[in-house]
Amino acid sequence: MQRLDTKLALDMLWRQGFAFLLGIIIWCVADPALAVDWTHPLSFSNAELSRRDFSGDSLQAAEFSNANMELANFSNADLRGAVMSASVMTNANLHGADLTNAMVDQVNLTKADLSDAVFKEALLLRAIFNDVNIDGADFTDAILDRAQIKELCGKASGVNSKTGVQTRDSLGCQ
Repeated sequence: MQRLDTKLALDMLWRQGFAFLLGIIIWCVADPALAVDWTHPLSFSNAELSRRDFSGDSLQAAEFSNANMELANFSNADLRGAVMSASVMTNANLHGADLTNAMVDQVNLTKADLSDAVFKEALLLRAIFNDVNIDGADFTDAILDRAQIKELCGKASGVNSKTGVQTRDSLGCQ
């Protein structure tokens, strides 16, 4: 009987040791997976960014709402998913910038260079497009109202160098 008790005790000790070792292995292997390199998006809300140079920068999901970005340079910047709502971007350079899925609603873009920019699926409602350069810009599936589309179709020309889409086609111009 004592031999059976010893055998059961050793068996239980073996199982506990194995479970402990398995737990350590899982913790060591899984821990790096939990520490995914995720950084919080940049926030420039309510900032004074006039004449700032962001050319070529990666600014995915960056927050620029209510910011003054007059004469700022965003040429060839990655602004996918950026939020620029209710900002001032007069005379800004957005040549070749990627604003796919960006929120550019209520933004004053007067005299901005939007040439060769990508606005695929971007929200552009109530944005002001006075005297803008949209040569080669891609507005595929962008959210614009009819008055904006009519205004932009009046000056639309060119083909986007990245997407190969004609500006007029991306706006649905007649």
